Amino acid sequence: MLNKIEHLGIAVKNIEESAKMYETLLGKPSYKTEVVESEGVSTMFFQIGESKIELLEATNPESPIAKFIEKRGEGIHHVAYDVSDIELELARLKKEGFQLIHEVPKAGADNKRIAFLHPKSTGGVLVELCEEKK
Repeated sequence: MLNKIEHLGIAVKNIEESAKMYETLLGKPSYKTEVVESEGVSTMFFQIGESKIELLEATNPESPIAKFIEKRGEGIHHVAYDVSDIELELARLKKEGFQLIHEVPKAGADNKRIAFLHPKSTGGVLVELCEEKK
């Protein structure tokens, strides 16, 4: 079961420049920055109510974020949902016919285990499942 929207991932060309705008927009600074080497991305998080905004900047030209920006420009990259049991959700969604990008969860930013669903099976939206590491 999907519990709530965990965060919106926003692809940006320059995380520091974008951070200034988001700090002004949200009226607060980010609470965390982190590099996820496996994804070739630098992240920055802002808390907004129960949810978060995650800024994503490519750390290399081959990263998924670099390719996304090249193809579509800056903007919303994915919607992430909090789940209590990521393996159970992946099995359920696969059985329901959703196309999984990751069959097995992997380490993500902000102390999460993550997996993505392909946008071809989710109405054109890249969906991330997030489970808090225990």
